[in-house]
Amino acid sequence: MRILHAVRSDGFAGVERHVATLARAQASAGHDLVVVGGAAGPTTRAAGPAVRHRLAATTADVVRALVAEASGRSGEPPPHVVHVHMTAAEVAATLAGLRVRLPPVVSTRHFALPRGSGPAGRAVAAVARRRVAAQVAISEHVAARVDGASVVVRPGVAPRHDALPAAARDRVVLMAQRLEPEKRTDLGVRAFADSGLADRRWRLQVAGDGSQAAATRALADELGVGHAVDLLGARDDVESLMRRASLLLAPCPVEGLGLTVVEGMAAGLPVVAAGAGGHLETLGGLDPLALYPPGEPGQAATRLARLATDPARRDAYARAAQARQRHEFTPGRQAADVLAVYRAVLERAAPAPAHRTPAREVP
Repeated sequence: MRILHAVRSDGFAGVERHVATLARAQASAGHDLVVVGGAAGPTTRAAGPAVRHRLAATTADVVRALVAEASGRSGEPPPHVVHVHMTAAEVAATLAGLRVRLPPVVSTRHFALPRGSGPAGRAVAAVARRRVAAQVAISEHVAARVDGASVVVRPGVAPRHDALPAAARDRVVLMAQRLEPEKRTDLGVRAFADSGLADRRWRLQVAGDGSQAAATRALADELGVGHAVDLLGARDDVESLMRRASLLLAPCPVEGLGLTVVEGMAAGLPVVAAGAGGHLETLGGLDPLALYPPGEPGQAATRLARLATDPARRDAYARAAQARQRHEFTPGRQAADVLAVYRAVLERAAPAPAHRTPAREVP
């Protein structure tokens, strides 16, 4: 099958990583893939050499790419299905469909919000949903909160086999996320300060960048833990950071799923996360210390402190998390489940066979 993924983006964060990982898994399964959008270097590396990549920083760029691919002007056969990610790509599909015949369009909903939540509101929502034949939601949490019916297909990450035991890891609590208000990095810093781990020679490493970087540094200094907090900025070696860290802290209370949490599970890295959103689906039932009431850094601090002093429990938690990731959150399973959505959409779009009058039986 020929598959085209599209996202309006020149960056590489959670959505772009999701697209690249899925495209790579689909290509590994023998399909022909092209990805439109995402930063050139990171997207190309994550998707792999079998996936063709086109840049698309604006909605107009996505429209042009869709028209070129669907019409065959790119020099490649047209795709059987277009898979869009985020509202801007949905809008681009509608606009491209006015210029060229598009194959069926599938949309993945990454956030637990209905269309029209942005500044353009209902008009954008109406345009965006017009071409969508089927929706995929990344979690039950997202599916329950978006407009329209969705098939839940959880994203996956590749299993890892290099996990270190707790005793061999560094005394590090890791946060890996964008430093933007909705991620609540401030709650993570407060939890680390309240845990008392800084006094026991533990460090908090924050991998990521964003508008809250200066405020995060100021808060750490204000709470008296600035000497133990490392703001690492945007990093392309998060896998290595996860391999060495002892705990992963995920304070965001509105994650659709939380791909970083799944990556931590794969790395055998115990996670302490806000008990809300997609975290309930990834971590629920693994260990009573995994989830804390969202918005309560004191509760997060208690869980960090208890896990920090109990390496055996961290190892048991890590094994349970790895087992769940390898069973439920793999790219292969994701690709197979998405393929089932494609096939259902293509079957509905196929023309009905011509009606034939049954032949009369000869007596």
